[in-house]
Amino acid sequence: MKLLEGKNVLITGASKGIGRSIAIRCAEHGANIGFTYLSSVEKGEALVAELEAFGIKAKGYRSDASKMEAAEKLVQDFTTDFGALDALINNAGITRDTLLMRMTEDQFNEVIRVNLNSVFNMTKAATKTFLKQRNGSIINMSSVVGIYGNAGQANYAASKAGIIGFTQSVAKELAPRNIRCNAVAPGFIETEMTATLDQKVKDVWLADIPMKRGGKPEEVADLCVFLASDMSTYITRQTIQLTGAMKS
Repeated sequence: MKLLEGKNVLITGASKGIGRSIAIRCAEHGANIGFTYLSSVEKGEALVAELEAFGIKAKGYRSDASKMEAAEKLVQDFTTDFGALDALINNAGITRDTLLMRMTEDQFNEVIRVNLNSVFNMTKAATKTFLKQRNGSIINMSSVVGIYGNAGQANYAASKAGIIGFTQSVAKELAPRNIRCNAVAPGFIETEMTATLDQKVKDVWLADIPMKRGGKPEEVADLCVFLASDMSTYITRQTIQLTGAMKS
C-alpha cells in the first residue's frame, strides 16, 4: 500500500542523512519529491536519479531556506513544477557544537538562522499555497535536544526548542483551514554524522537508551510518511519523539 500516491512533497536539506532517507521513503510510497541542497551538488543530482527510479517525479533545488526570498521563490518554483504542494518537511539543519563559554555570537546566530529561521521562512511561504488548497501537512524536524537540552549544544537546543514552540502556535492558527503542523524529535539516530563519533561517546548515548541501539534514518522517515499521509488527518500540534525510550 502506497500511502502518498500522487502527493507532492517538498523536503529541505535532503541530499544526505535523515533528509535523504525521508525523500526515498516518500518516493517509495508514491510521492513526487522536490528537495533542497546547498553544497552537496553531486549528491543532489544522484538523489534525483535514485528517486525517479520509483516511477515518480523528482527535482532538486539549490536553495537556502534560511533566506526569506529564497524560500518564497522555492515554493513558487515547486508549485509551478509540480502543480500543488501537499506536504512540507522542514529538515534542513546544522550544528556548531561547543561549550557556552567558548561559543561565539556567530556560532549561536548561525545555528538559529539555519535551523529555526528556515522553518519560519518555509512555513510562511508554503502557507499561502496551503490556505488556497484548504489542505496540507507541515512536518518540522526538531530533536530531543530541544526538549532535554545537551551540554555543548546550547545553540542547537535553542533552535530545536524554538521549532517545537513554533509548531505548537502554527498548528493552532492553521487547524481551522484543515492544515496540520507537527514536529518530529529524533534521539540518537545513526547517520554519517554520528558514524564519525568516538565509540566512547556512542557508548554514553547507548547507555541512556533502554532499547540499547540508535535509531535508523528510515525509522524517522517512516514517521514522516505517516504524518504526510491521509492516515494522520486528525493529528496536529504534536511533538513525536523517536528515542528508543531514551531517559533524558
